Parts: sequence; structure tokens; C-alpha cells
Amino acid sequence: MLFFYNFAIYLYALIVRLISPFHKKARKMIVGHKQTYRILRQNIDANAEYIWFHAASLGEFEQGRPIMEELKRTHPEYKILLTFFSPSGYEVRKDYPLADVVCYLPFDKKRNVKRFLKIVQPKMAIFIKYEFWYNFVNQLYKRNIPVYMVSAIFRPNQIFFRWYGSDMRKLLKKYTCICVQDENSRKLLSNIGITNVDVCGDTRFDRVLDIQKQAKQLPIAEAFEKKAKSENEKIFVAGSTWPKDEDILIPYFNMTTDLKLIIAPHEIDEAHLKYIESNLQRPHIRYSRATPGMMADYDCLIIDNFGLLSSIYSYGQVAYVGGGFGVGIHNILEAAVYDLPVIFGPNFKKFREAQQMIECGGGYSISDYQAFRGLMDEFLQYDGTLNAAGLHAGNYVRSNAGVVKRVMAVINL
Repeated sequence: MLFFYNFAIYLYALIVRLISPFHKKARKMIVGHKQTYRILRQNIDANAEYIWFHAASLGEFEQGRPIMEELKRTHPEYKILLTFFSPSGYEVRKDYPLADVVCYLPFDKKRNVKRFLKIVQPKMAIFIKYEFWYNFVNQLYKRNIPVYMVSAIFRPNQIFFRWYGSDMRKLLKKYTCICVQDENSRKLLSNIGITNVDVCGDTRFDRVLDIQKQAKQLPIAEAFEKKAKSENEKIFVAGSTWPKDEDILIPYFNMTTDLKLIIAPHEIDEAHLKYIESNLQRPHIRYSRATPGMMADYDCLIIDNFGLLSSIYSYGQVAYVGGGFGVGIHNILEAAVYDLPVIFGPNFKKFREAQQMIECGGGYSISDYQAFRGLMDEFLQYDGTLNAAGLHAGNYVRSNAGVVKRVMAVINL
């Protein structure tokens, strides 16, 4: 099995290199990898001790971020090295101020691993959620460097639970501790003899509560909200949407004149923005072109800026989070923390928080326009139903907080 793992890593690296002239993301990865060792040599302080955090992409970074912030607050004597695998994480967070050094993680080849660790010599390594790099973890273990996995979640179909996954099962035993999100994950690991496990929860709950406290005041959105209230209308916030989501929610908005819409698409390229605008039949304006004084004239505000969505949710009464008609839903906790019921598409089975929000009455999955219309009609007609669903969503987030403290107790610096 280990031979095939190493072969797959070499093959993947080769494919990325071959397609890089034609593929923007692959090209950024190749360029970033070339810079990794230069960044490390120029910025690693040989006299300092580093805690190394690794996140695959932006979502995993957000899960690791509360731990980094707590570590900086309680242990300022340590420096932080932050690595990413995906350009979508690195390009957005390469200037993250709490990290002392940020770079790409080299491909998990043995020579890359030894070169990387020789330069960094971390005091500790913390991997976020799904990062099971065999050679890195194996070398950290051999060097007696503690290595942790946080916010991990396991499912029966993963390689660790297959008959051919013996090498990867051995890898799990080399973690100092695997901090899992739930009891189901602990039981799965226990069934294959993995006991270096602690149920700590998902750090995203702590993160969205921090985001809520730091929410931006947005004068344009405030003016939009004021106009809605004056007309006794509710605001529907649709975040991280894709065309398949928009094909359901925009027709409903067009025919529902007592509802206002704030839509923040996942992709804000010109083609996608024009697609949204072409389907809207009510007055709309892009955020970048708006001023507070103009909001009385519009029923729909299109967010064409990054970094605003987590604050935008605070202006709504009901939320829709996109991605559920594709590979999977985006972050529903960002909306739920504001006591909003959250609607999403049918592809949510891999998301524990979505399943639990449905169970507690704060989350709702829809599969087509008719289901969406029926749900929205009920919310708009019955304030009691809407408010109760929102409180269920918010209480779900708050009741699952405190994860960072549990993780820090496990790490025990």
C-alpha cells in the first residue's frame, strides 16, 4: 500500500506540472512550490521555536484559525508557521498577520519532507481536519515531534477502514492525539484499534462566534435593512450561491414583492454577475456601485466584493447557503450564528452540522423549486415559525462552542 501511496504522490505532482501551462490553479501551485524553500530559508528564525499549522485550503484554515489566535494570546513565545496545499487557501491568507511564516506545503515526497523539516525543525505540528500526509507524519514521529490532528471527522468509507488500508491505520497511531469532532468518529477509530483520540468538537463553532463579535457595520446594508423595515418586508440573504441555487431562489424573489434579497455569489466574475442580473426582474444594484442614499430604489443588493458575507448575514431574517446542488454546501454556521434559519440544497450528507441543524429545527434542505417555495411561504406567513427556527439554529451554534479550550488542553503546551 505504501508503495502505491508514494507512486500516487509522484504521479499527482507530475500531472500538476504538466497541466500548469494551461491551468491557472495548477500554475499557481507550481510557482508557489518553487518559492517554498526560499521563503523558509529567508524567514525561519533558527533561534525561535515554531508551532507548525497545516491547512489544505481556506475552509481548513478557518478551522485552525481560532487555535492559532488562542496560541498567540496564551503563548506569545512561540512563532507560527502556516502552510497550505491549495492556492485557494494560500492566495487569500498568505498575509495572515498572526502567522510568522506562510508558504505552500511541498508534495509529500520523502526528500521534500526531510528538507522541509531540516529547515523548520518545528516544536509541534498541527494538521487540520483531513490532512493525512504519510511521509510528513512518519518523519515527525521518528523525530519525536508531537503531531496533532484537530477537528477531524471520520466516515466508514475512508481508506483507514478498508481491508487494504493497513499502512494508513498504522499512520493514525503516530499522531500524538487525534482531536475528533464527534463520538461516531471516536467509535470508528476504536473499532480498528486507534485509541489516541479525544472528542473535542469542531473549532468552526468558536470561529463563527468570534466572527459575529467582529461583524462589520456596513452602511449600505444598513440603509437596505432600514428601507425593508419601513415597508414591513423581510430580507432574504443568499450566500455562496451557484447558478443551480440561483435558478431556484431568484424566480421566487421575482414573484414575492414583500421580500428583499441580498445575494452574495460564490464566484464574482463578470460573467456570473451578469447571469444573476439577467434573471432578476426587480430593481437591483451591485454593492460596488451602491451608496446608502440609493438603497430606497432597489429590492436586491448583489454583493460583488469578497470578505463581506459573514457580516451581511446579520441583516437578514432567513438565509440560503449555496453549494448543495453541487459537490456540497458551504459554511452554514456563518448564517446560523445570527439566529437565522438556514436553507440549503440536497447534497449535505457529508456535513455533520447540516444534519444536526435539520434535527434541531434550524436547518432545512430543499431539492427543487416547489420545496423552496413552500418553505419560504411558511416563513413569510408565520413569524412564530420563522423566529423559532432561527433560535434553534443560533442555539445549536452556541451549544457547541468551547472547542478551542478543549483542544488547547489536549495540546498542553
